[in-house]
Amino acid sequence: MNLNVAAKLQERKQRQQKQQTKLNLVSLMDIFTILVFFLLVNSSDVEVLQSDKTIKLPDSTSQQKPEVTTVVRVNNEQLFVGDRLIAKVSEIDTEAENIEPLLKELKYLANRAGALPEDKKEAGRPVTIMGDEQVPYRLLKQIMQTCAAADFRDMAFAVNQTSPDAVTEAGVSG
Repeated sequence: MNLNVAAKLQERKQRQQKQQTKLNLVSLMDIFTILVFFLLVNSSDVEVLQSDKTIKLPDSTSQQKPEVTTVVRVNNEQLFVGDRLIAKVSEIDTEAENIEPLLKELKYLANRAGALPEDKKEAGRPVTIMGDEQVPYRLLKQIMQTCAAADFRDMAFAVNQTSPDAVTEAGVSG
């Protein structure tokens, strides 16, 4: 009888060992599936504009994400559309309503892009203005008027995104 009990105990241990070696892959697959979806959804949220070392953007706490648009860049010396030099700031007629070289370039880009759909005609074409924080307001206003004249009325300004705490601290110390 002792032999029979010992055999039963040994069989029970073997069964328990077989049960313990099983690996449940279902929960691991669930975790990896969730991880893959999370990475896919969050990988395309950030839009990075090409940085220009001569332009120091103002800080902002805006949470709105930028979209891909035509980019007008201006610093204290030069005006660009994309990577093309359009004019030198010193040569821009400050008394004129529009900046003629900029107007010509924006109209060219608008013609090349084709007609706007009906639902976007009221808002106009999108444009992002990257202006150095030291650029005078009258020049920015002139750029905005020129963009509007070329049907680029959906304007956005590029800024450095910071946390609200950083802006508050900078305001207190500065």
